[in-house]
Amino acid sequence: MSESPADPPPGSPAPIRLLPEATVNRIAAGEVIERPAAAVKELVENALDAGAGRIAVALAGGGIDRIEVADDGCGIAADFLALAVQRHATSKLADDSLVRIATLGFRGEALPSIGAAARLAITSRPRGAPHASLIRVEGGRVLPVSPAAGPPGTLVVASELFYATPARRKFLRIPRTEAEHAEAAVRRLALAAPHVAFRLTSDGATVFDLPEQDRAARVASLLGPEAAAALLPVAAERGRYRLSGFAAAPTVTRATAAGQALVVNGRPVADPVLKTAVRVAYREVIAAGRHPVVALYLDLPPEELDVNVHPAKTELRFRDAAAVRSLVIGGIGHALAAPAGAAAPPTVPSTGQLPGPGRPRLRLVPSQARRPPGMAEAQLALTGTPLARALPAPAPSPHPLGAPLAQLLDTYILAVAADGSLVLVDQHAAHERLTHEALRAQFAEGGVRPQPLLLPAVVDLPPASAGRLLAEADALARLGLEIEAFGRGAVLVRALPAALGAPDPGPLLRDLADELAEAGEATALAARLDAMLARLACHGSIRAGRRLGAAEMDALLRQMEATPRAATCSHGRPTFLKLSRAEIERLFGRR
Repeated sequence: MSESPADPPPGSPAPIRLLPEATVNRIAAGEVIERPAAAVKELVENALDAGAGRIAVALAGGGIDRIEVADDGCGIAADFLALAVQRHATSKLADDSLVRIATLGFRGEALPSIGAAARLAITSRPRGAPHASLIRVEGGRVLPVSPAAGPPGTLVVASELFYATPARRKFLRIPRTEAEHAEAAVRRLALAAPHVAFRLTSDGATVFDLPEQDRAARVASLLGPEAAAALLPVAAERGRYRLSGFAAAPTVTRATAAGQALVVNGRPVADPVLKTAVRVAYREVIAAGRHPVVALYLDLPPEELDVNVHPAKTELRFRDAAAVRSLVIGGIGHALAAPAGAAAPPTVPSTGQLPGPGRPRLRLVPSQARRPPGMAEAQLALTGTPLARALPAPAPSPHPLGAPLAQLLDTYILAVAADGSLVLVDQHAAHERLTHEALRAQFAEGGVRPQPLLLPAVVDLPPASAGRLLAEADALARLGLEIEAFGRGAVLVRALPAALGAPDPGPLLRDLADELAEAGEATALAARLDAMLARLACHGSIRAGRRLGAAEMDALLRQMEATPRAATCSHGRPTFLKLSRAEIERLFGRR
């Protein structure tokens, strides 16, 4: 068999060749435009950089079939339209140093990347121009500029996304999921630019239509009523760094970090330095595994920041990351510690009771003029709550977890086993596991038993969240949660799982929607159902801070002993700790 002249001899290196420009552009397009949401983000950023006062985004088929972004910005002159769709052509860099970047876009990659992956049409008219001009790009092929009709501003239409790169198109999710990602991108940009009116429609239905607003009104509009009612103002400065925005009280948390909006110099970001700072700021005031709700705006000199880290421009490098971290942690901490409307840190009342959720821990420092605090005074560290509530001395218990001695901090059960070991039980974590296993058993037997509500409850949600839940309505019904549509963005709850008692359905549905969004449709149904069972169990369990009687404590310990996997909660955290006599003596240096 003869070899083709183009084939190298066996064992020899293949010749090096330059790739065709069209292939290069399609490879680069995959970096910048990995899904419809990325195209939407880039086009809206261009509109904001053009000084738009109103931006309208319309999606069809999740953005896979069609994306339209219309703005009333400065427009593009006809002479520059052909240049605008060339790679690395931009009007946004005053010089080539990449040091002072003051615009959202600057790389000159968005329009050519979209044009390489889709059918792109740009109609633009600068103010004062007699008419608009149109340019089309189809799979990287640029067509001539022609006159067109159109108002001042720019209309960009991208259709049949990835038709030129079928391999990329295969990896897109279903249209509903892609639409949710695109909606999230527009929400982040709308939060970053409250001075701009935003309208988003998807398959003809209006998702939101926001007028020009101040920052507080925009945050309240997009984060939802529950979060809006609990927002605390954040304001802090450190040198030339300035932090502002809002942080929700610790009573409002989410199952995921989807409720966090982080904006740096007007740019929505997903920066690990900022995320870590937010987590640390809330670490001592919210339960592990929960996520706070914040909308934070950090402003700093452009030269203190490197935004040229990744084509998506959502990751940053700070010149002084430690200063940024300290500013965010301190700013949020100050907001959580202050009573509503206070401008200065609160003083501690003489009773020792600290004001408001998120109160700082009170350190009791004995002095010569005062005797060291005793057991009764130690309750000051717990907002006036007794440190421990002792029970009558128990009889020796043959049970592995022993007999309850006391409840500590209204959260932990202290018990003593027959061999003298001390057992400390986290009542919420333990009851969460018991509830989860009970729900699992019911589900395995054919379905979780529902408890119809006397009056159905209406829960208002973002349209995307409501859509996710309603799409899983049949699966939720098998879990004892019966819901139906009640207008756009609202869900009617007719029944809750009987094992949960009577939890507030609002937080439960919001958490379920967030977890469904994070899991995505690619996750196996069985895994999604078990995750939902775990979330139901969490909302139906005894909460930390609830006082229990002796019989309730004893019943909880006995149920733990009879329940599989009771050593950890549904999230993998331990439900109890056990200290043997030898371990206690070692702690005191006796061994």
